[in-house]
Parts: sequence; C-alpha cells; structure tokens
Amino acid sequence: MSRLLSSALSLRRDPRMLKLPPYLSLLCMIVGVAWLLLLPLESYSRRTYISENALLPGQVHTYFGGSEQNVFRAYRHELDDLRDKDNYAFNNRLETILQGQGIKVGRQNYTYHSAGEAYTGENVYGILQAPRGDATEAIVLVAAWKGVEDHLNCNGVALALTLARYFKRWSLWSKDIIIVVPPESKTGTQAWVDAYHDAHDSNKVAPLPLKSGALQGAIAIDYTSEQRFEGLHIIYDGTNGQLPNLDLINSIVNVASGQMGIQTAIQDMKHHTDRYPDRLRTMLRGMLNQGLGMSAGPHSSFIPYHVDSVTLQPYGEGWHDEMAMGRVIEGTFRSLNNLLEHLHQSFFFYLLMHRDRFVSIGTYLPSAMLLSASFTIMAIFLWMKSGQTSSRVSGRSSASAVMKRAAGTDKPNDNITSTSQAAERDLFLPLGIVAGCQAASLLPLFIFNNLPTTMLSGAFTLFCLVSAGLPSVVCHILSTFWTPTAQHFQLTKSFSLLILGMSLATLATLNFSLAFLVGLLASPLAFVQPTHSVVVRYAVAGLLSTVAPPLVIYTVAQMVGLSLADVLREASFGWNVWGMYTAVVVWCVWWPAWLVGMVNALATPPRDE
Repeated sequence: MSRLLSSALSLRRDPRMLKLPPYLSLLCMIVGVAWLLLLPLESYSRRTYISENALLPGQVHTYFGGSEQNVFRAYRHELDDLRDKDNYAFNNRLETILQGQGIKVGRQNYTYHSAGEAYTGENVYGILQAPRGDATEAIVLVAAWKGVEDHLNCNGVALALTLARYFKRWSLWSKDIIIVVPPESKTGTQAWVDAYHDAHDSNKVAPLPLKSGALQGAIAIDYTSEQRFEGLHIIYDGTNGQLPNLDLINSIVNVASGQMGIQTAIQDMKHHTDRYPDRLRTMLRGMLNQGLGMSAGPHSSFIPYHVDSVTLQPYGEGWHDEMAMGRVIEGTFRSLNNLLEHLHQSFFFYLLMHRDRFVSIGTYLPSAMLLSASFTIMAIFLWMKSGQTSSRVSGRSSASAVMKRAAGTDKPNDNITSTSQAAERDLFLPLGIVAGCQAASLLPLFIFNNLPTTMLSGAFTLFCLVSAGLPSVVCHILSTFWTPTAQHFQLTKSFSLLILGMSLATLATLNFSLAFLVGLLASPLAFVQPTHSVVVRYAVAGLLSTVAPPLVIYTVAQMVGLSLADVLREASFGWNVWGMYTAVVVWCVWWPAWLVGMVNALATPPRDE
C-alpha cells in the first residue's frame, strides 16, 4: 500500500502529467461530435410512444364533414371579399360571425416597436364555454389572417370558424375552446398570450376583456394553399429552443396517420426514408432551428408559458381536403379534452429524427457537455501551469533527481534536471483583460437590438472592422503600458475558457443545440497560445478569423439566402418582442471568448520565458 501511495505521489509530480490535458480536451471534442453522429442509429434512438394514457388519440370517431363542407365554403366566400380590407374591417366581420354562433367575443389592440419599425394590429377571439366545464381549463385554436410565410390564411381562418360552429353543437366538451384570429403570426399571438397571463407591457399591449381558465394546449392552423394536400407538416419549435410535450406531437401523428391516413412530416422533411442520412438531416435541421431560438409559428408564443402547442401546415398535392384537416383537429381536441391534468409525463427535451423516432435528453446531452468540459479542462490546466516556474538545475544533489532515482525513472547519464517551483500569480492584469472584453460585449448587444433597420447593415460592417482590429489594439496597449509575462497570458486564457465552459454547460440544459453549435465553433480557442513565430502567429489568427461571430453570421445569412439587414432585423425583433436570448449567447459569451483568443494569438511572449 505504501509503495502504491509513493508511486501515485511520484506520478503526481511527474512533469509529463501536465502534457495530458490538451490531448484530453481534444479527445472530449472528438467524442462529443462522434456521439452526436451516432444518435440516428437504431441502437441509440427509440420509437415514440404515448405516455399519457388519458389522451387516447385516435380512439373516437370524428364526425366533422358532410354538410360542414358547405359551411366552410360559405365562410371562405365571405373571407375572399375581405382580402383587401384592413385589420379592423376584417375583425368587425369576424366578430359578427362569432357572435352569430353564440360565442362571446373580445378584441385586443397592441403595438410593438423594433428596429425603428412599429408593429400594430388588433386581435379578435371568441370563447366557447364548455357545457360540462367550470371555466377552469381551456384549449386554444389559432388561425392567423397571415400565415407563417406571410401569405393570406383564408382556408385556415374559414376552417377555424367552421370548427367553432361545429364544436358549439357538441355537449361533450369539459374544457372551454378559445378561437384566436390574430392579424399575423409574429406579433398578434404573442400579444394575446402575454395579456392572457398578465405578463404584458400595458404601454404596448391592451389587456383582454374576456378570459377563461388555464390553457392546456393550443393548435395553430397555417392553411394558406387553396388545393387538396398530401400531408401535414407539424411545426413544433418554440422560442429559445423550447419544445412542447412530446405526447402532443405523438397524438397528432397517431390521429393523422393512424386514423385518417394522412402523412405527417417534421422539419420540412416531406419525403423521409427513415434511414440514417434522412434521420441525421432531420436531426440537424431541428438543432439549427432550436439553436437559432426564433419563433417558428403562432404556436411558439404559447410554449414559454408551459402551454403545449404546434402549428399544422398542409403540404403537397394530394386527395385530402379541408374536411380531413378538420377531423385531425377534432380528434386532437377530443384527446386534449380527456386530460385530467396538464401534460407532464412525456418528454420536454428531445431530438426528433423522424415522426416516429426520437432521442431523449439523457442520450444526447453528453455530447454538448463534453464540448463544454473540454474548455473547462484547458482552463484548469492553464491555472495549474501558471502557478509553476521551471528552472534547470545541474548535478545529482537536486531534490528532483533524488525523487526520480527513487521512482526508478532517472537515467544514469542525466546530469541536468528540470524542477517546478510554485510561483505567485499576478491576477490584476488577466482579470482586467477578461473583464474589459466582457464589458465590451454589451455594446454590440445594445447596438444591434436598438438601431433602426436602415442603419443595421452599416453598423454591422463597422463593427466587423472594429472587431477585426481590436485584438491588435489590445496587444499594442498591453506591450506599451505593461510588460505581460507568459503567466499573464495563461491566466487570461484560463479565465476566459472557464467562463465559456461554465456558460455552455449551463446553456446545454436549456438549449442543447445552441450550446453545441457555439461550442463547436469556439473549439479552436482552447488551443491558442502566444508564439514567437510570426508566420505561425498570423496563421493562427487567420484561422480564428474564419470562426469569428460576425463572419459566421454573415456566412449563415448568405447560405440561407437572406440579406444581412433581414437577419439583423429578425434578431432585433426576436429580442424586443419574443424575448429571444440567442443574441446574449453570441455577443456576451462567444464573442468575448473569441476576442481573448485573438489577443493570445497575436501577442508576443517575452523571450526569457
């Protein structure tokens, strides 16, 4: 036992141990990426299932159809006459229709400001009181006048009105049904949901004159096409990467595919082969949408309030008509009507790679955690390294030579040994550099979320130039007013990587995709260090410049076919209206870490160290 303990102590003092952390950090990154690529395999994913037995999806016969098609066509004809009317004239007609069905109607005005633009509108909604309920719970049916892609949603609104008339005649409802018709998908639903939960800004959003009980679920209709459809696209991504309960998606798939014979698709994968390439593509599309954190449809506004919701969007050319769509909604509403409590048994954190296949958080979370751990490992390694100084001592009388001989690792011809001595850490300058970079990150966050649209592109170009030249300016200031040592650079990088690793590990539990994507793009920062070689120095700086946050944003905008002004305007809109925190991660976590990495890459270390 004593021999084992002495061997462990000698191993702890072995300088070769300090060479392992960089390789361990790189291994964590490789394993993290490989782990993600394994998820679409049969062995790592599993089939979806209904956890909440009370839902009983597809177990009841739906009666929507027949004469209801004539009602739908009549409403559709009336809405065609309102295409060129303004929001208020449209709502006047809808209010008359809903009141004629015996439904209580309320209206709500709102005005949002973002990027120098005003978003003004008026919501109209009706509450169908449940014959068997006590107004303590409600289900929401949303049909925005303008759909997700900004096309008129005439079929969707007409179908919602037809369903409201149809639901009114049934006495089986134990939950109120609320029909909400906002003027468009981006702001109207957000204003209505905020006001419903009394979380609105009274200066921007008016309160609701009518309310029901706690919202148990919501379905949004985005039926902008005027032809028969092939299948239903289920849009489920929420703001900031939040997702609805998986049981809701499984119930809709069960009702549509199992009972109605309607194909269902997710993540815009209309023709899925259920093989590895398509599974991987679906999963990566879901991760990209989740990582961006933007609202994917009217349903996204409900999810932050723990109201499970999705948007149904018909696609393709087939033989299914609006009556089939109505029966899917009827079957889903009757399933939600069976609930005795809020959906809670199934998963809220998952990655879907097919409508019938998923992985849960316990399976995919390690990949992001390994990436964040790689930064933390390097931070601890640099902290330990900064507290040691190496000195070369000749002769056999040194303490390290004695220890090496006792451990049996000394060679007979070793006359020069290297010893490590404790060194006092100078924390003032490293902490000042990291704190300054973190403070500077507040500027782009404030600027890009408050400038008008006309100035966003110019401001972004100017910021790119400042961001590219700022590391050289910082290095010049450091060399002019201070004499930074190797220890200073080690501590600066250690503090920066520690903040990055802790932030990504925390973010991974809330938005796995955003944490993984930022961690992957920031991975070169873990291995950057000052060097005397000018060629290597600028080569490393050039490599880091390719993963600079501004350049990545510009590249992504070009890849998706959007102008830079549109991307910045949507990001500003997400911050000001939806409460999207993606900008905080990009500018206050990723960008300062990149800035410190560039300073380390361009800095010239002292010759005597």
